[in-house]
Amino acid sequence: MSTELYLDANATSPVLPAAIDAAVAAMQACFGNPSSSHASGLRAKALLDATRGQARRVLGAASGRVLFTSGATEGIQTAVLSALCAVAERRRRGEPCGDLLVVGATEHKAVPESLAHWNRLLGAGLELRMLPVDADGRHRLEVLRELAPRAAFVCTMAANNETGVVSDLDGIARVLAETSSPALWMVDCVQALGKLPLALDRTRIDYAPFSGHKLYAPKGVGLLYVREGAPYTPLMYGGGQEAGQRSGTENMAGIAALGAVLGALEQGGTFRNHAQLLAYRDRLAATLLDAFPGLVFNAPLEHALPTTLNFSVPGISSKELLDLFDAAGVRVSAGSACSAAKAAPSYVLDAMGVPVARSASAVRLSFGPLVDDAFIDAACAQLLHCGRALAAAQPAAALQQLESHGASGWLLFDTDGRHCIAIDPPAAHAPRIAADLRARGARLLACFDTSHGAGGADALCELLDMTPGWPGGAQQVLLADGSALDAIALGQDVLAKAGDAFLLGRPDQGVLAADAVRFAFGALAPQASFGATLCCHRIGEPALSRPGAASLPDDGIDLDAAAAEAFLRAHPDALLVDVRELAEHAAAAAQVGGRAAHNVPLSQLAGQAAQWLRGAPPALVFVCRSGNRSARAARTLRRLGHAQAWHLAGGLALAG
Repeated sequence: MSTELYLDANATSPVLPAAIDAAVAAMQACFGNPSSSHASGLRAKALLDATRGQARRVLGAASGRVLFTSGATEGIQTAVLSALCAVAERRRRGEPCGDLLVVGATEHKAVPESLAHWNRLLGAGLELRMLPVDADGRHRLEVLRELAPRAAFVCTMAANNETGVVSDLDGIARVLAETSSPALWMVDCVQALGKLPLALDRTRIDYAPFSGHKLYAPKGVGLLYVREGAPYTPLMYGGGQEAGQRSGTENMAGIAALGAVLGALEQGGTFRNHAQLLAYRDRLAATLLDAFPGLVFNAPLEHALPTTLNFSVPGISSKELLDLFDAAGVRVSAGSACSAAKAAPSYVLDAMGVPVARSASAVRLSFGPLVDDAFIDAACAQLLHCGRALAAAQPAAALQQLESHGASGWLLFDTDGRHCIAIDPPAAHAPRIAADLRARGARLLACFDTSHGAGGADALCELLDMTPGWPGGAQQVLLADGSALDAIALGQDVLAKAGDAFLLGRPDQGVLAADAVRFAFGALAPQASFGATLCCHRIGEPALSRPGAASLPDDGIDLDAAAAEAFLRAHPDALLVDVRELAEHAAAAAQVGGRAAHNVPLSQLAGQAAQWLRGAPPALVFVCRSGNRSARAARTLRRLGHAQAWHLAGGLALAG
């Protein structure tokens, strides 16, 4: 594997060495409880107070509350609870307080979810309104001007975690002042620390949460600023720590580490300045444009943090790009780490009006202010390497599987790759398929959906200016029983229509024998018998089946790294198969125990499986990045009746 290049700093950051040292020192020499009155407690209390003093100076918050929290989520919850309790109290006193909770459409999900939770739990009965953003990702101030007189609480952010877009906080403050809005105002400052100037005392901001792990402190420590005079209700009551404002024994190791980071910010010389960060971002942006022709940025750079780039490569999904970058040791993401597991389109880009096809290709690259010239040099080199790997990855297999939301479509090519038939192409893949066919100079002979298709043929044919559907009457082929079927010639093979099924095979003198049918698509009649045919399904698991073969259980397919190495040593004839896509393998070839892997992408497994299952099938050990695709490959072979199929559990990521 290549040296790791971490470019996902908006999700989290490594810990500053000085912060590690400070945390260790706090645990070893300053482990006392800061609430204790003895010498050990007093030393801890002095550390606590010194760090709070640093925070005040860095945040520009000489007045007001500065509390230590477990992170931004706790700070957000505390601010929301405080604001809603204040609104309830104002109502009881008959004071104007507004009836709207106004939250930016691109806020981190922690904010609207917290608002909805406490609004429901407290029975506040306030109406949640989303404040839209423009195409640049900035809040629409004319809409805020309409909502502000009725707003009880306004929640925006200093800079967006996905796009890096910096909010016009001065403009928001001006609207709130000009409309005499009664609203309290929270600004999520998580992405601002160390990247934007902060002078909270000179703002109208009532609440500002921060999280240490976004800027080289460990996870589990953060800050909450509360403006002098802003209402405050503790989220946590108990032992009265933090002067009764946040109970619970303080996380002294985390606070000491955060203090080291704040000290580095205050003293200067550790982190890069704004101009340096802008220069680094511009270099990365120029490299991306060189590496990936057609790449577009999803937010205007002039309105974004100097550490964040959000981009799309048309026709290539976010997952494909992330897998490619990860193979090359470049760690990026497709958006918020908190939402990534849901694999949903980016609500941030949706709110900005970014087209769905572009949003589905979006990747976020972010770095921290600790980077240096050598790091940026290495990152640019690897990005160019990834671009070359993607450009060189031209699938050559005669049968390619396309997956989208659990459904499979198929591309069939002749031996020279110049002619193609598309069966059930997923609509989401249509732009990529069209671009690939044009790049190859390949002609699409037919494009249709089977009875289980999802309408993707229409989308692809529209891009290629052709008519979807089965082109009946082109030619005929005979089965062994003498029945004639409509067929399309594909090189020396034919694709023949048999009821609701489509049979791919090689005829002999116009006759397609049962054992010459290699693949069947669609609904094959239960009584049909076509020898060694693999059935390729559109919907459901498994994507492949083998009539007449006993499906074997997939128990015991997992091999950890040590077991995989031992197995390969004991079985020199076994095949180690990398099922990552071609570009991933080209970016960094896979090895296990010094054995180089053959590359058979999962999308091409069906065609290769048909060859493996003839004669004496080899023992197979599959590998991929995380173990997910390799497990699917091993299960597929087991369900096709091949007992000697295993995979590397945890993938190359855990193999070391």
